[in-house]
Amino acid sequence: MVVRAAGRLRSTVALLAVTALVTTGVPAVAHAAEADVPPASEQGYPLPGLVRGDVLVHDPSMVRTPEGYLLYSSHNGIEVRSSSNRIDFDRVGPALAEVPAWVDDYNDVRGVWAPDVSYHRGTYWMYYTASSFGSNHSAIGLATSPTGQPGTFTDQGIVISSTHGDDFNAIDPSLLVTSDGSWWLSLGSFWTGIRMIRLDPETGLRHPTDRTLHHLATRPDSPHAVEAPYVLERNGYYYLFVSYDHCCSGVDSTYRVLVGRSTSPTGPYVDRDGVPMLAGGGTEVLSTHGTIIGPGGQSVLSDVDGDLLVYHYYDGADHGRHKLGVNLLDWSGGWPRAY
Repeated sequence: MVVRAAGRLRSTVALLAVTALVTTGVPAVAHAAEADVPPASEQGYPLPGLVRGDVLVHDPSMVRTPEGYLLYSSHNGIEVRSSSNRIDFDRVGPALAEVPAWVDDYNDVRGVWAPDVSYHRGTYWMYYTASSFGSNHSAIGLATSPTGQPGTFTDQGIVISSTHGDDFNAIDPSLLVTSDGSWWLSLGSFWTGIRMIRLDPETGLRHPTDRTLHHLATRPDSPHAVEAPYVLERNGYYYLFVSYDHCCSGVDSTYRVLVGRSTSPTGPYVDRDGVPMLAGGGTEVLSTHGTIIGPGGQSVLSDVDGDLLVYHYYDGADHGRHKLGVNLLDWSGGWPRAY
């Protein structure tokens, strides 16, 4: 069920509607429009759904647990926030009790970021990045947990790495488990774009015999500004979500979310007009609108009320602070539309 603020509805009215839904135990997405903000229909894209509390995040990944929701994001050893209703969020600690020593080879502050967390076979699987900004001397690690709670993840080591001599960057991981049970990891940022590798479903690490590095998306012109892949299987297709252009510059950020689809997890992916994503194609799902600047770093949570696009953006009405954005996706036209 979705609650939206129509016209120039004040945020207090939207909050009352959300409260009514939360008391029934049904998650809600409310668009809280202030009186001086144009409604979504005038902006072309919807306002982010209502979230509050500790929502200053980058690269969000969210899972639903028996107790509610856990939201993972970059910084401070990968931050974890909890929510009982998908609206109110509190920070509860770092995902890793201790960042593994192997990270020291990739930066000098033992920093990790860009988590991707999902639940399969009774285990929470967290893929994450170790690198330094602007470098492709990078690695993707795996940690697992029985509960997903902060401090309970056990590191399983490096899944894939890249060096200065490679033409790809091993960051921004995202796990895909297909309906036939095969496991894949998409990854990549700038350099020559988005790649995918096959994983061993038993370990979550790289497949022991299939070592192919599949090429999914790039942009013709340097610096090939495409990153943050997320692949989702829906209605006989695989949909590749990516972030184009540049993140992390506050109100000067130019991030935007695009998508292509394929009948195979390894591609080829094309956009709605048939342009290959290996030739710079991509159908736009979300971009800057009004004070919602540079949305991207996205993932998708499949919840009881539908697929939820989870992303960060920069708030032009709040000094460009980075914030959590959520919108449901409509698949009725064969392509995802945020609403």
